[in-house]
Amino acid sequence: MASRRRAREFALQALYQSDVGNDSVQKALQGLWAGLVEETDEELGKRQAESDEIEFATTLCSGIESDRDALDQRIEASSTNWRVPRMSVIDRNILRMGAFELSAMPGVPANVSINEAIELAKKFGTKDSKGFVNGILDRIARDLGRV
Repeated sequence: MASRRRAREFALQALYQSDVGNDSVQKALQGLWAGLVEETDEELGKRQAESDEIEFATTLCSGIESDRDALDQRIEASSTNWRVPRMSVIDRNILRMGAFELSAMPGVPANVSINEAIELAKKFGTKDSKGFVNGILDRIARDLGRV
């Protein structure tokens, strides 16, 4: 069963790799998909990405890569005393994903985008990431009239 939550996790992994490796998001995604094929192990709970997961993760990553400057400006405008380069790699990429969903994916309800970002922050971020991500994405959603 395909899941958008899992697709968001894949997208976050690719965005992280691209950010720290200074490589294209598409190259990071290709490496991710290749790694999943090689490491698939049902006993460990790993399974190959389903086509819907690949499609959604690719949509997120492509949109974020092409709109990165505008997304970063929106994030900075909604944060207090935080410039995007100073944010942790995980937090800034979760914020980019949430900001992209809020601004470019009207079919995804705002509360779903924010809640999914919070879940990613809980799973991959620090103890403070959840509140940080929630506050900024809530402001972005209000600014976009999505709340």
